[in-house]
Amino acid sequence: MNYNFDEIIARKGTGCVKWDSPCSVLGGFAAESSLIPLWVADMDFAVAPAIQEAIKRRAQHPVFGYTHVQDDYYEAVISWFKRRHQWHIQRDWILYTTGVVPAMSVAIKALTMPGEKVLILSPDYNCFFSSIRNNGCEVSECVLTPLTPHSSLHTPHFEVDWADFESLCADEKTTVFLLCNPHNPTGRVWTREELQRMADICHKHHVRIVSDEIHCELIMPGHTFVPMGTVDPDAIILNSPSKSFNIAGLQMANIICQDAETRRRLDRAININEVCDVNPFAPEAVKAAYNDSEDWIDALNLYLWDNYRALCDFAAQHLHQWRVMPLEGTYLVWVDVSAACSVNGGFVAAYCDHILQQTGVWLNPGTMYGPVSGEGYLRINIACPRTLLMEALNRITQI
Repeated sequence: MNYNFDEIIARKGTGCVKWDSPCSVLGGFAAESSLIPLWVADMDFAVAPAIQEAIKRRAQHPVFGYTHVQDDYYEAVISWFKRRHQWHIQRDWILYTTGVVPAMSVAIKALTMPGEKVLILSPDYNCFFSSIRNNGCEVSECVLTPLTPHSSLHTPHFEVDWADFESLCADEKTTVFLLCNPHNPTGRVWTREELQRMADICHKHHVRIVSDEIHCELIMPGHTFVPMGTVDPDAIILNSPSKSFNIAGLQMANIICQDAETRRRLDRAININEVCDVNPFAPEAVKAAYNDSEDWIDALNLYLWDNYRALCDFAAQHLHQWRVMPLEGTYLVWVDVSAACSVNGGFVAAYCDHILQQTGVWLNPGTMYGPVSGEGYLRINIACPRTLLMEALNRITQI
């Protein structure tokens, strides 16, 4: 089936965070109605037809009471990961909740005590920082390092500083490693060898792994997603089709844990955090995504890859101070703009504000994902029709 990812869908006025959130820094830009938001991680594409039809069918029933998640939901999850990622999940490993961020807070609550440290790879998804601190723990940052390429034709590739990673794991206060796989915001898709090395070090120092795998279906050509659950049976996995299938507003995610005692603690934390109930539309959307929308996600990934290549080509020709990082997974591109920041006092937040004020293009400064590790970078969401992406880039060249 052919899918029209080029279609412009008007989202303003629908109450969506991406387009309807008030922008606090309009400055000299004339009209909020002309903003191009390329910031928050959701897509401007219509959902897969099977998902839309499933929601319509459920909406035809006039009662929307409390929801019982039935066996066919679990069967859809198990079947998807078995055929798509060769990961054999058992039914009793799965706990559902309202989202991956609530699941993250659940895992931290279940596995840590206040005052302990949770290790992350920085820069990292901004909710990692807040979730850790909201549970009374300290953030321990292992800063990813750009590996200098052998050829000037290639951009740096972010790698784990393994000596620092082990040193931080060895800290007696570190009890959990919170992994983002694939990694937001750098776009890394961790290899099996890298995941195995993480697991080996964590086991050596009695650190539990919690892996946020919400972007696991958004994989670019030439790369393969490896579930951490296939590497480390003790890992707690957080996943959802919400990002990949653009259904985040329906709010449903899974915690997958093999160990029964840990699962009991996680289930208890789900109830303590009051994130145990889902709405009646969410299970239907998940089943439609996993059972009937595989060709849609394959087509989406190819479109995203072409958007990425268009961004790289445009930057090479017109934005010479931008250095676009390699995109292996997600639809969030990490861009080194440290050279461009020099005209704005050297700070990326000021540079992004300047772009917003002058052009109406809304980007995220890298410091959202690490006050130090993210300085000099910005994150751009390319999950939109190509004409919109190119309009945004053309505007940026005018300043």
